[in-house]
Amino acid sequence: MNPLTTGFIRRLRDRDESAWFELWEVFGPVIRHQLHRWGRGSVGVETVRDLTQETLAALSGAIDRYDPARGARFSTWLLSIAKHVLGDELDRRNAQKRNSGRRPIALDESFMGEWGGAKPDELYEQNVFQAKVYAAIRAAESDCDFLQFQVFRMRVLDGIQGKDVAEQLGVSAPTVTRHLQRVRSMLRDQLATIVATYSFTADERSELDQAGLVGDDGLFDEAIADIWHRQTELVREDEIRATHG
Repeated sequence: MNPLTTGFIRRLRDRDESAWFELWEVFGPVIRHQLHRWGRGSVGVETVRDLTQETLAALSGAIDRYDPARGARFSTWLLSIAKHVLGDELDRRNAQKRNSGRRPIALDESFMGEWGGAKPDELYEQNVFQAKVYAAIRAAESDCDFLQFQVFRMRVLDGIQGKDVAEQLGVSAPTVTRHLQRVRSMLRDQLATIVATYSFTADERSELDQAGLVGDDGLFDEAIADIWHRQTELVREDEIRATHG
């Protein structure tokens, strides 16, 4: 594994609360979306949030047993643990109906590879990758001056023409171009860092290239805008569920 991934795993092994919170912020909406898909309305919003927390806590606790030689993707490992946690909850409910006890399933080596009970589908993999890109955009926003990111937001994320961005913000066209280049450069750096941190395999690390996020600025901007809007919608739906049940 690369040093960024190794460093993040070390933080989890050291029970670093900030590392756990990063997982919650970045992948919480994705896990909750997947649990809702699996539950098909049978699992309530509060339970889903509890199960998400249990999933991330279980991942942190099981990180000591992660074996990179097994070739498990981060996304697959996360999904397998979420499936285990949901299954444990359903077993508990069934046991209560039968008025009998239950013995929780133990996390074991099955979570280090492709587990037949939780094979990722295209939508889930897309959501995991989008979450990484979304986190990189947020990180770049924090690192930029307000005006710089506002230019990027309007021009790339909102699709407003450059001359209109300049007019609305009261800056020159060259300033718009300069700010775009600055934010784009910072975002590329953040993407490389975040994708590397949450990628256990070479296949995961190649996703930036596959998504058009390496190379041509025009393709980069188009891909970023598409991912931003899809992930924003997923996060918005997650927030609506939390608010309205």
